Amino acid sequence: MDERLAWFRDLPAEQRSWVGLIAQAGVAAVIAWYRDPKTATASAVDVFATAPRELAGAISLEQTVEMVRCTVDLLEELLPQLAGPDSAADVRDAVLTYSREIAFAAAEIYARAAEARGAWDARLEAQIMESLLRGETEADIVSQAAALSWHPQAVSLVGPPPAGDTAAALQVMRRAAEHHDLTLLTALHGSALVVLASGTVDGERTARLLTPHFGSGPLMIGPPIANIDDVARSCSAALAAFAVAPAWPTAPRPCHADDLLPERTLVGEEAARTQLLDEIIGPLDDDQIRTLEVLLEEEGTIEGTARALFVHPNTVRHRIRRIEALTGRSPLDSRDRLGIRLALSLHRL
Repeated sequence: MDERLAWFRDLPAEQRSWVGLIAQAGVAAVIAWYRDPKTATASAVDVFATAPRELAGAISLEQTVEMVRCTVDLLEELLPQLAGPDSAADVRDAVLTYSREIAFAAAEIYARAAEARGAWDARLEAQIMESLLRGETEADIVSQAAALSWHPQAVSLVGPPPAGDTAAALQVMRRAAEHHDLTLLTALHGSALVVLASGTVDGERTARLLTPHFGSGPLMIGPPIANIDDVARSCSAALAAFAVAPAWPTAPRPCHADDLLPERTLVGEEAARTQLLDEIIGPLDDDQIRTLEVLLEEEGTIEGTARALFVHPNTVRHRIRRIEALTGRSPLDSRDRLGIRLALSLHRL
């Protein structure tokens, strides 16, 4: 092995000794089995029982196969010589048969290790998501998330869980995400599936990639997440938007949570109310606010607004362009008018 396997030469001394123990146990087991083939399965499992469980985490399945192949090659070469010409063919067949048992035993050990790791990861993921959704951002939460290769520069998505076998569908979603260098944390929150995708800040692109893996219904993109403190706020906004999505049946899929600020405000969400006022009323001066009020009363007509304000129509047009630049919303757009009208009402109150 030292001559043929580069990874073996690079192992620490302790792990090299573990591998040596496995190889020695394999040779002894072949001889014991040749005496009594009925012990084949037990002996094959015992070969790997000579090394600690931690070895499965230090040596990959591919490396284990290389180790077994190297040992079997040596046995095929030497044992027939030791057995003599009359028994050489029989011994060679025995080595090949027993090596099959060894291969099955190795596969079984790594399958068990993978299942145990998967179950542990699922429990850890559920614990992390519960903490993040509650707004807990202690250092140990961050380190636990890092253990799952997740980091806080992420995008939050909230939508309906996939129909049928949710666990299997989530595995498909994870594989699709890995294709695009994304790492996912997922959790079921009531009737909603919450997904935190790290590795990108492009919410729309991430949503387009993962949309087919959600169930049918509205899909919300939370506000951008730059650090761990933003996670709870972003998920909360996306969950709130998902809850009120039926109020806007023609909403695009996916849809940004902030696009449903009016609906979120109507159901009494204080954070949405504050954000709506800050984004629409906050940047405007008194003349611009008054122009908005009159424009809505005049049903969006420039000339009627100009007459009511005793100004030139071009002045109204200039104020509208300025309002659009400051707020990102146009009083001439039917959807934006809903948010503007609600913000003006809240401002008066």
